[in-house]
Amino acid sequence: MLFLLAALAILIGILLGLLGGGGSILTVPVLVYLAGLSTKSAIVTSLVVVCITSLIAVVNHAKAGRVCWKTGITFGLAGMAGAFIGGRMAAYIPDPILLVLFAGIMLAASLAMIRNKKGKESTRQVGEPLCPQNLPVAAILFDGLLVGLITGLVGVGGGFLLVPALNYLAGLPMHAAIGTSLFIIVIQAIAALAGHASHLEIDLQLTGLVTGCAIIGSFIGSQLSGKISSAYLKRGFGVFVFLLGSFLLYKEINPQIISQIQQLLLDRREFILGALSLLLVLSLYRLWAWLHSGDNLNQKEKGDIESTAQCQAPFIDEKK
Repeated sequence: MLFLLAALAILIGILLGLLGGGGSILTVPVLVYLAGLSTKSAIVTSLVVVCITSLIAVVNHAKAGRVCWKTGITFGLAGMAGAFIGGRMAAYIPDPILLVLFAGIMLAASLAMIRNKKGKESTRQVGEPLCPQNLPVAAILFDGLLVGLITGLVGVGGGFLLVPALNYLAGLPMHAAIGTSLFIIVIQAIAALAGHASHLEIDLQLTGLVTGCAIIGSFIGSQLSGKISSAYLKRGFGVFVFLLGSFLLYKEINPQIISQIQQLLLDRREFILGALSLLLVLSLYRLWAWLHSGDNLNQKEKGDIESTAQCQAPFIDEKK
């Protein structure tokens, strides 16, 4: 059993090295169904694995100058708050419901990998800094809080959400978005572990085995990344994650879990309503920030200029 667990941990590390994220989403199912850990123990162990492997990876990115520290700290502070809250919330959620939530996150991650949308190309001119100076703070704080909450609740790094957010919201080039996301994952995982401190259960021997094998696998994956097309691999892995997430939902959802969800909503109604109200306020603020953002205004101005040019074109032709 330990041999199979070590082999799967190496596979998870290889996927992390090849894809730059997403592979760690297999850690919790492997620990629950193969190692026999409880859901909360599996989440805590997954956070340790994600934190250490990402820390090693971010050192290499930092040496190459591919980490935007200002953006990472801004995003990471909100992510730490969300991760800590998520870790505290996990203590009050029954294990079966956490697994259902995790399966939902797996489906969302799989769809993101299957789409495999290309990142926004950088428009940075020669001599301009790699990291943007002006950031959409409201949008970054909202996304950071949301991704951190997911990290704290179910123990995934959230790279499948972080990289697109950093690329599109903050305007980071893809290679800088990947390096910065790893830094954010490290500090989010630390905050999430602090949130889980009240119900922290770690098997040190098992955690060391899985972490060590994942690190070995990540080095192997990094070496293979130049020889294997990550685009096709990511889509194929996304299909696998979708099937696995669907299986988890099918296995875990039953009349008992539905009853537990209803009871949880009744027992924690005030807290849930407060959390939803906070998310609504942040969402409205983010919408306001987007409507008044430079990119949106520039698009509007561009459209006005094009409309004016089209209106003036007939007059110019008549003069000719």
